[in-house]
Amino acid sequence: MNLGLEGRIALVGGASRGLGRAVAEELAVEGASVAVCARESESLRATADELGALALPGDLSIEGEPRRVVDACVEHFGRLDILVANGGGPPPGGFESFGADDWRRATALVLASTVELVTAAVPHMRRGGWGRILCVTSISAKRPVDNLLLSDALRPAVAGFAHALAREVAKDGITVNTILPGYTRTGRMVELGVGAETVSEIPLGRLAEPREFAAAAAFLVSERASYITGAALPVDGGWLRGMF
Repeated sequence: MNLGLEGRIALVGGASRGLGRAVAEELAVEGASVAVCARESESLRATADELGALALPGDLSIEGEPRRVVDACVEHFGRLDILVANGGGPPPGGFESFGADDWRRATALVLASTVELVTAAVPHMRRGGWGRILCVTSISAKRPVDNLLLSDALRPAVAGFAHALAREVAKDGITVNTILPGYTRTGRMVELGVGAETVSEIPLGRLAEPREFAAAAAFLVSERASYITGAALPVDGGWLRGMF
């Protein structure tokens, strides 16, 4: 299937490794010109070199950085068509694990960075009359995951923001969707200590591969997904039990 991404300009956050890198690679293969952003400048530049992408180092959890990165992308390419708002997950832990500073850092990382990226990107997309915004959240946006309280609280906030925004910008030719990765073979899964017990709860019986997630993400930001907006797509092997 031709996704219609040839010549489109895409900015992907958290793209030095894991899911973000997989998405950036998929978009590049589909013919998009890609800018990649992450905090770790050395690994980011290696990724950019391998993918033929533009490296934009930056910590998106710091106020002002998301806008700077969007502006740098537009300055280099002349426009922005696709934004994949993705970042690292907050640390694991339960209610008694975190203080006020932990909540502020997690909010900056998960929610505020997404809002600022989108706020900076939408005017450029409006000028072009076409845009795709994809917010990477988590299965925890629909069903709390044990020992991930910060994520459980903040991922639904991103989903609510994206769903409401989708209605506002639809008239401008911009779609806004969220994608909910499940247990995927990344460094994050090692950090969380995901093992056989968790895998046994996944109906497909295995972890996802990053490329499987990236394929779904590429479709949602493509020309082919032109009538999909305000959606939340799980890529979880059937782990979520709810019908909606």
